[in-house]
Amino acid sequence: MAAPTLVEVVRLSTRFLSERGSESPRLDAELLTAHSLGLRRIDLYLQHDRPLAEDELEPMRALLRRRAAGEPVAYLVGEREFYGRPFRVTPEVLIPRPETETLVERTLRWARATAGPQGEGLRLADAGTGSGCIACTLAAELPGAEVVAGDVSAAAVGVARDNASRLGVAARVTVGEGSWETPLAPHAPFDALLSNPPYVTSGEMAGLMREVRDHEPRLALEAGDDGLDAYRELLRRCLPLVRPGGFVALEIDPRRRDPVVDLIAEGRPGSEVGVVDDLAGHARVVEARLG
Repeated sequence: MAAPTLVEVVRLSTRFLSERGSESPRLDAELLTAHSLGLRRIDLYLQHDRPLAEDELEPMRALLRRRAAGEPVAYLVGEREFYGRPFRVTPEVLIPRPETETLVERTLRWARATAGPQGEGLRLADAGTGSGCIACTLAAELPGAEVVAGDVSAAAVGVARDNASRLGVAARVTVGEGSWETPLAPHAPFDALLSNPPYVTSGEMAGLMREVRDHEPRLALEAGDDGLDAYRELLRRCLPLVRPGGFVALEIDPRRRDPVVDLIAEGRPGSEVGVVDDLAGHARVVEARLG
């Protein structure tokens, strides 16, 4: 029996994942096949007629079985792109999502309007940094700025530091371990506070997609009965670290927009607070110029 070619393996893998509920079976099959063989995705087509030996197929089958069981592709390949850069991810950190790029875009817009295209002299705080995707992206895009990031998870701190090193911004990204203000306070005051905090209610956890519910860190997702516990703690403990006139940008679930707006307004009276939609038209970021 002839060995299957690369294009045949991708086609069979796509069918296998589709039958097991993947929402993006072709993309998943391509990413896992390329990762298993140490190839780029484009190489799958440049080498489409390459026959694959059994010792090449078995590691690929193992990845496909894990994906069929619900493990996210990002954890299987150990990487996810965010704002055009590759970030290392592990099951200890939330997988970066395109929606969070809205927060980055708004922060860059504010930073460049405030301190020029390099963000010269700005000091930014990223609370609950996870993979470090927000902190590292801002440092890479604003070479004149410094970023201090923190996370309560020691494992997440390790991932964020590794990403800062991999992306060449470690000299301007300080990552510390601790809850909310603990790793940030020694470096205060800040010109801006950014965060993508947990915002899933305890009651909603069971209804999340299987790959999120069963594989991403619960600590980065669940936020109490109303989904606002993390916002309350974050704003109570971290708003005092931001200068008057400073900037705040928080990612939100669209259903939590009004309560988060109110929490900022209550925490810093006189602030100008607004809501920004993502590319899909959903309320995604609450931002404020602080009073």
